[in-house]
Amino acid sequence: MTTETLIHSGGCHCKRVRWQVEAPPSVVAWRCNCSDCSMRGNIHFIVPSNKFKLLSDAECFLTTYTFGTHTAKHTFCKFCGITSFYLPRSNPDGIAVTVNCVEPGTLEHVEIRHFDGDKWEESYNQTSISSFSK
Repeated sequence: MTTETLIHSGGCHCKRVRWQVEAPPSVVAWRCNCSDCSMRGNIHFIVPSNKFKLLSDAECFLTTYTFGTHTAKHTFCKFCGITSFYLPRSNPDGIAVTVNCVEPGTLEHVEIRHFDGDKWEESYNQTSISSFSK
């Protein structure tokens, strides 16, 4: 992995929610099997929250869903329903960016790791996921 970063752009399907994220061209992404991520096939990479920026009036098109501990804030577009990013339970100081919502051309490599959301605490302790928002 490189320390070089660049700006990745992305958002939801209808393009009402748009954002930019500063991250390397090669990222580690997480495939989670918790009840929410597995249903939507989510694969995401995590960045510190200060590396993520919502553009223009995107905030007014977002709504949030929580469950369980209510720590994770699953944000999605009110119009098209796409979760292009969210605030993860594993990294409350970070943002989880959905890999498939990044516009093509800036991500050069995505290493996919598994996070066992069915055994959340065990997986949290065994992975280095918490370090990705630092």
